[in-house]
Amino acid sequence: MKRNRFFALLTLLILVSGYAAAQNPKDPAQRNIEYMSADGTVIEGYLAIPDGSGPFPAVLMIHEWWGLNQDTAELADALSAEGYVVLAGDAFRGSVASTAGDARKQVTETPRDQIAADLDAGLDFLRSHEMVDPNRVAAQGFCFGGTQSMYMGTRNPELAAVVIFYGGGPITEANQLGSMKQAGPVLGIYGEEDSGIPVDQVRSFQRAMNQQGVENTVTIYPGVGHAFVKSDTYNRGGAPEKAWNQMIGFLDENLKP
Repeated sequence: MKRNRFFALLTLLILVSGYAAAQNPKDPAQRNIEYMSADGTVIEGYLAIPDGSGPFPAVLMIHEWWGLNQDTAELADALSAEGYVVLAGDAFRGSVASTAGDARKQVTETPRDQIAADLDAGLDFLRSHEMVDPNRVAAQGFCFGGTQSMYMGTRNPELAAVVIFYGGGPITEANQLGSMKQAGPVLGIYGEEDSGIPVDQVRSFQRAMNQQGVENTVTIYPGVGHAFVKSDTYNRGGAPEKAWNQMIGFLDENLKP
């Protein structure tokens, strides 16, 4: 009897550990849709659709420098539960890093024009989806994805809103904002203790938007640094949950009738 209990417990531990491993936030995300980039390359992304008949507002969610991983997919599901079709697009064509060195390498070695084209293809796919209202689509991203969301606003005037979570290299020259004024309101969320994005850069970005008449809200959360909103923090209180809820309120105000 004791032996049977031992093996039953062992089996349970194996199953639990296997499930935990499958949920590692740095694991590659499940891919459930395909769309084609401008050069004919097939891009695989993760699409989350809320319950209901639609059409729904939608968000193109852009991953961190790690690539399209489990963390991004879980955040896409969480946002979809708020009534949005969410496409977690892929800027690295299937590459997913697990170390900072590999992540830095894929950011620096992937051509910028290719990244832009692949993300724009994701936006086109999303706007043409039968469950999506094409006039109510936002770009949103974290870290590397926040920077890319910012740049999407500069070249995609058909966007209804832009959300930037601590995107590095904020634009500080008003004449470089392109179509951002037409791309809808901008929400910028940053951490006061982010050593890679000094507060004065964030303020310069906001001044540039103000000079160009871009409707914007910029919030710098005290006591946090970079990448503070994750799949295991967005609903656990504190600054991460406040920032996540701020995004939901912003999207609801600007994308929902």
